Amino acid sequence: MVSVSVFPQIKTNSQLTASLWDGMAVAGYLDRGAFLNFGGPGIKWVRKPVCVILGMLPSLRFKQDPSGTSKNSFVTPTLGAGISIAYKHIVFQVPVYYTPKTTTANGKWNPGAGVGFKF
Repeated sequence: MVSVSVFPQIKTNSQLTASLWDGMAVAGYLDRGAFLNFGGPGIKWVRKPVCVILGMLPSLRFKQDPSGTSKNSFVTPTLGAGISIAYKHIVFQVPVYYTPKTTTANGKWNPGAGVGFKF
């Protein structure tokens, strides 16, 4: 019996894994405010020196509340999601965060951009 493979076998040094934390700190801009996150659980694809992570982003959000009578805190914890691309120790990130509905505005997803360091 002879077996023939239809798909060619390509040997690469890439890996697809799940991670709870990836050891990165990212700061960025979003919806007239800023964010700081440290990466979170996600799916990670590694092919040295590049690492691509699709995951959740536990963050601190810094934003001045423009409302008149009652105000939120300048710093609020929030959870986002997004893609992070690390090249050696530099991280580029495109996160999305949800802004909940208020009495004057509908809730919506806001995209952002960030840069950081991978430890």
